[in-house]
Amino acid sequence: MQIEKGNAWALLPLGVFLALFIGSGVITGDFYKLPVVVAIIVAAIVALLMNRKESLTNKIERFAKGAGHIDIMLMVFIFILAGAFSQSSKEMGAVEATVNLAMSVIPQNLLIVGLFMIGAFISLAMGTSMGTIAALAPIGIGISSQTDISVTLSMAAVVGGAMFGDNLSIISDTTIAAVRTQQTEMIDKFKTNFFIVLPAAILTAIIFIFISTGSTASVDRDSFSVVKIIPYVAVLVTALAGMNVFVVLLTGTLLAGVIGFADGSFTLTTFLKAITDGMYGMTELVFLTLFIGGTVELIRYNGGIQFILHFLTKNISSKKGAEFSIAGLVSLTNFATANNTISIITAGPLANQIAEKYEIDKRKSASLLDIFSCSVQGMIPYGAQVLTAAKLAGISPISLLPYSFYPILIAVCGAIAVVIGFPNWAKEKAPKKVSSITNQ
Repeated sequence: MQIEKGNAWALLPLGVFLALFIGSGVITGDFYKLPVVVAIIVAAIVALLMNRKESLTNKIERFAKGAGHIDIMLMVFIFILAGAFSQSSKEMGAVEATVNLAMSVIPQNLLIVGLFMIGAFISLAMGTSMGTIAALAPIGIGISSQTDISVTLSMAAVVGGAMFGDNLSIISDTTIAAVRTQQTEMIDKFKTNFFIVLPAAILTAIIFIFISTGSTASVDRDSFSVVKIIPYVAVLVTALAGMNVFVVLLTGTLLAGVIGFADGSFTLTTFLKAITDGMYGMTELVFLTLFIGGTVELIRYNGGIQFILHFLTKNISSKKGAEFSIAGLVSLTNFATANNTISIITAGPLANQIAEKYEIDKRKSASLLDIFSCSVQGMIPYGAQVLTAAKLAGISPISLLPYSFYPILIAVCGAIAVVIGFPNWAKEKAPKKVSSITNQ
C-alpha cells in the first residue's frame, strides 16, 4: 500500500488562516478583532500564490471549482434558508412563545439537557446537523435571554445534539459516505457506532444537568400563544417525517408568515423584509464557506491532503495502530477541509485498504471514520456547524469550545473502543449490496 508523500507546504494556507483567526484572538483577547472573512481571504491569496508552475488563471478556476462543490453549495442554501426562517419566526414571536412554553413545563435544571436531547432526536430523524441547528438555535438563544444560562452553553448543547444525529442517522451524508467507502451495511454500522457513542451522550446529558443546576429565570407562564409555536412544531414534525431539509425550513418560514398575517405581526412588506434581513444576516457565513471551499481545493491539488494521508499511514505496525491511524487520518483531513463528509470521502478509500490489510471489521472502520470526523467537525471554530450557531447567537465560535462536551466525549469513547477492542463482533459476512439511500 504505497501512498505518495504529498506536499507539506501545501498546508501553509490552512496554517495562515488558523494563525490569523485564532492567533489574533489569543493575542488581543478579542476574537472579533480580526474578522474571520479577512483571515480566510488572506489564506486564499496565499494558496493562489503557491505552485508557480501553474498559471494564475488555472488556479482561480480551480479555486472556483472548490467553492462551487455540491456540498459547499448545499450548505450555502441551508444558511440562506436558515436565516430567513430564524428572522421571520423571531419577528412573528415564535421564539419567545416557544421559550416561554419550555420554561413553563420543563424544570430549570433540565432546560439545557432538554435542548441537547431534542437536538439529538431531530438530527437523528433529519439526517442533517445544519438543519437541526437552524431550527433549534433561536430557541436556545431565547432560553439564555430569559435565564442566567450562558448563550454559549445553549449553543454548545444545540451543536452537540446536532452532531449526534449527523454521526448516527442512516440518512446522514456522513453515514452514507462511511458505509459506501467501507463496503458495509447501514444497520450494521449504526449498531456498532451507537454502542460506542452511547456513553458519550449519557455523560453529556449528566454534565449539562450538573452545570445548569441552580439557574434562575423570570417568565410569565401565561405570556405565550400556542398558535405562535406552530412553526417550530411544524419544523419538528416535518424533520421527524424525514422530509428534505429545504422543505422543512421553507415550511417553517411560510407558516411564520401566515400566522404573522393572521395576528397582525406582519404585513406583506414586513414579512418580506424579515426574510430578506435574515438572508442578508448570513452573508458573512456564505462568503466564509465559499472561500474555505476554494482554498481547500487548492490545498488538495497541491498535495496537502496527500501529505496527511502519507504521514498517518507510513508507520502502522498493529491492528490497534491501524485503527488509530484511520481515526487520525479522517480527523486531520477534517481539520484541513472543514467538512466531515468530504473528509470521509477523501480518507475512506485508504481507510478501507488499511482495514483489509489489518483485518479490521468494516463496521468498526466505518464507525471510526464517522465518529472522529463528526467529533472534529463539532469543535473546529471554522466548521459550518459551529459558525452557524455562533453567527445566529452573535458570539465568537471559539467560545463554544469549552462547552463542546459531546464532540469531545465521542472522540474519547472512540479512542477507548480502539484500546479495549470494543465492540468484539463476530467476523462480518461478505458485504451485501449497499442500499442506495441518499441524504436529502
